[in-house]
Formats: sequence, structure tokens, C-alpha cells
Amino acid sequence: MKFLRERVIGCVLTFALTVSLSPAFAVVIQDSLWRREGGGRGKEWAGFGANLRLAAEPQFRAVLALASDGETWGEASGTWIGNDGGHGYILTSAHIFELPASADSYVVRAPNGDILTADKVWLHPSWNGSTDERTGYDLAILRLTRPVSDAGPPPVLHTKGGEAGKLITFIGFGSRGIGSVGEKDRYYHGSDKAAAQGIVDQLVEPILPMPKKDDGGNYLGVWMGREDGSLSNPYGGSDNPANALIGLLGSGDSGGSAWMMSAGQWVVVAVNSNGSGTASYGDSSWFTRLAPHRDWIAKIFPGARFTP
Repeated sequence: MKFLRERVIGCVLTFALTVSLSPAFAVVIQDSLWRREGGGRGKEWAGFGANLRLAAEPQFRAVLALASDGETWGEASGTWIGNDGGHGYILTSAHIFELPASADSYVVRAPNGDILTADKVWLHPSWNGSTDERTGYDLAILRLTRPVSDAGPPPVLHTKGGEAGKLITFIGFGSRGIGSVGEKDRYYHGSDKAAAQGIVDQLVEPILPMPKKDDGGNYLGVWMGREDGSLSNPYGGSDNPANALIGLLGSGDSGGSAWMMSAGQWVVVAVNSNGSGTASYGDSSWFTRLAPHRDWIAKIFPGARFTP
């Protein structure tokens, strides 16, 4: 069961606000890191250097930006998982699409700046359009009309489980914010991806048989406490942030990916899905676990790389 009020981390082809839909923003970080990196009044955008540098590391090159108009590169994110013949395949979240989903809803920006179009989209068959009920099945795969050639080697998708208590790094595009304020436009500058980290204090296994009108499970949760440990972790983990890079997802991170180190290599463990509140201290972010979805991914894209 999730805690707190849920906040959808992605736009559905528009930035219009509704009760459950937030505008496109990316990672929210701790105030102390933001100040140390040069953030302050009148230069709010300047405090995200550490998060930009982390996201720019070569192992995360496969995380790409999506836009509905080819210009607004903060709407959603995705992860290139490989090529098959003349096509590239992008793993992203299902909730960024209006139903019925259309492949031409988004274009994808390659690392070299090329704009790539898609000709087919698959939504997970258990996705019902509700992140309240199906966070664990908030998955989509886009097939591009041509391959991606400049994103490094395809990432390894982690399907072994064991994520509980681990440090994950999540990456996406969009605006930014800080823990005391939450998501605000004034913290945004440019359209680069940013990264933050979190401890997996909540791991909900798939609920089988899946309930028709309730939480289907299969997600990871991270929580952002204050630097001084003055807030209580609702999941029973430490009240103190594990490191300076601890943060939360924001709206433009939808469809990006969460990574962790396993057996000496970086692997993708989840897809960025949704969060609670205003993405500030005491709020949570949730991720769609890839562990149970190996067969579905491989059926669509047999060339995907998985952990043994």
C-alpha cells in the first residue's frame, strides 16, 4: 500500500494541471547540496551541478528525452534498450500516453541531437490507466523508425529482484526543485537530464491474483527525509539521508530509469513512475519494477539484455 497522496510524474501530452497531474519537472534535491553547488536567490537554477554530472556519466547515456512537439524536452523520458534490424527500442512509462496510445504521440532525442520518430507502441497488458492501481505495470515500449547509434552499449535490465535496501540512481529530463520548496520553474535551466538517488525502503511484490480495482503491487518506493533526520521515515528505514545526492522524482522524469550496481555492473532495475505530494521533504517516489516483466519485454524485443 502506498503512503501519502499520489502525484503522477508525467504529462499526458499537455502541461495542464489537474488534481492528479503535475507539470513537467525533473529531480528534486536536498537544500544543502543545492546551496553547496551554487544555488541561491536569483540563481536557483545553478545548484544542480552534481546531479547533472551524475546523469552525464557514460553508463547513463541510454536515457533519452521525449517530446510531443519536438521542442519541449521536459515532457517525458525513456531508456534505449537496443536495436533490432532497422529499429531502436525505447522503454518508458505507459501513463505518459493518452488511451488509446499512439506511436506518434512523442518523438525521441538521440544523444547527438537527432530527432527520432516512432512507428509502433506497446503498453503493458495489465496497465489500466491508473497509477493508483497499476504502478507496477506502468510500462510501454516504443519502436523507432531507425536505430540509435550513439547511446553506448544497450543497458542490462535487472530481473533478479533483491532491490530492497539498495541505493538506486534515477535519471530523467525536465525542470527541478529542492526539498524545502518542491518543484518550481525557477530552478530549471536548459534541457539536460539530471539524476538523484534513493534507498529502496519500500518493495511491494506483485499481488496475485491481481485485484480488479485495487493496488496490483510490483513497485519500489524511496523517501526523502530532511538532512537533520527530523522527519520520520514511513517505511521504517533510516530517517537520515544516505548521502548528499538523495532526492525525488519529478514530472519530466516519467519513463526514465532507475539503476543500481549489481555484480560489478550498472543495471536498470525500474522505470520512473509517480510520486506523492509536491516532491518535497517527507514525500515519496515510486518506480515500476522490471523483475517480473522479462517475458513481456523479450516478447516485444528479443534483443533486450537481461541479468542472468
